[in-house]
Amino acid sequence: MAELKGRRIIVTGGAGFIGSNLVESLCGENKVFVIDNMSTGSRSNLSEAVKSGNVTLIEDDSKNLGRHMLDADLVFHLGMPSASPMYRKNPNLVNEVAEGAINVLEYARQKKAQLVFVSTSSIYNSIKPPHKENIVPLVTDYYTEGRILGERMCELYSKLYGVNVAAMRFFSVYGRHEEAKAGYANLVSQFLWAMRKKQQPEIYGDGEQRRDFVYAMDVVDALSRAASTKGFEIFNVGTGINYSLNEMVEMLNAELGTAIKPKYVAMPVKNYVMETKADTSKAEKKLGFKAKTTLKEGIRLISES
Repeated sequence: MAELKGRRIIVTGGAGFIGSNLVESLCGENKVFVIDNMSTGSRSNLSEAVKSGNVTLIEDDSKNLGRHMLDADLVFHLGMPSASPMYRKNPNLVNEVAEGAINVLEYARQKKAQLVFVSTSSIYNSIKPPHKENIVPLVTDYYTEGRILGERMCELYSKLYGVNVAAMRFFSVYGRHEEAKAGYANLVSQFLWAMRKKQQPEIYGDGEQRRDFVYAMDVVDALSRAASTKGFEIFNVGTGINYSLNEMVEMLNAELGTAIKPKYVAMPVKNYVMETKADTSKAEKKLGFKAKTTLKEGIRLISES
C-alpha cells in the first residue's frame, strides 16, 4: 500500500464509500479535510478516522470548496454522483459534475495543489475489452458524458495552468462502507446483503454479463500512488480480470454456505454495459500499481466486516 505522509489533504466525498476508505488510510500521517454533502455518505463511515484527531468534516457540496479557506497541497475529488441510474433520473447532474470539477480545479490552480480526479470505466461502454486509456469514447449515457467532461477540464487546466492531475477510471469497486449507498451500491455488496437474508439476488438478463471487480483498498492504493503524477494522466483502476454475475453469485454462495439461485429479470436498460475488463499495463508501468485482492478474497473480507 502506497503511503502519504505530512500532507494537508482535501477529500471531497470523503464520507462516502470509497472516500471514507481513503480517509482512513490517510488520517494517521496527514491532516485531512473532508467535504461531503452526505447524499450517499454517512458520518458513521468516518467514525474510526475521526478518532485520529486529524480529520475535519465539512458538510457541503464540493463545488463550494473555495469558500472554506482551506490550505491543502493535495485534493482527491470523489464528491460527485457516482451511479448511472442517478443521471437517468436527473440529467442535470451532468451540470453539477461540471461545476464541481471546475471549482475544484480552480482551487488546485490557486493553491498549486495536486489533484486526483475520480472518473469511471463507464467511459468504455460499448467498446470491446480489454479497455485501454487511449480509446475514443462513444456517446452512451449521461453519467459517462459527465465524467468525460470532467476529464477534459482536468486536461485543459493542466495545459493552461500547469495543474498536475491524475484521472482515475474506476472499474467495479466494492468493499466496506457501502451501506449508505443502498440501491446504488456495487452488485457484490447488494447481492451479499440479499443472500444473507436468504433472498434471491436480482440479475438483468442471463447473468453472463462480466465485470472487472476491484476491492476498495486496492483502489485506495492506486489513488495514493497517483498523488505524485506530473502533467495530466489517465489511469485504469481495475484488476485486469473479469467475472460473470453468475460466477460472482457462486462465490458468494461458497462464502456464505448457501445455495441461493438468482432471480433473472428482463433487461430494462438501454446501452447496458455487458462487459468491463481493464488493461492495467499503464498503471502498472507508471504508478507501480497492481490490484492484489482476488474477488474470492474480497468477498471473504466484506462478508466478515
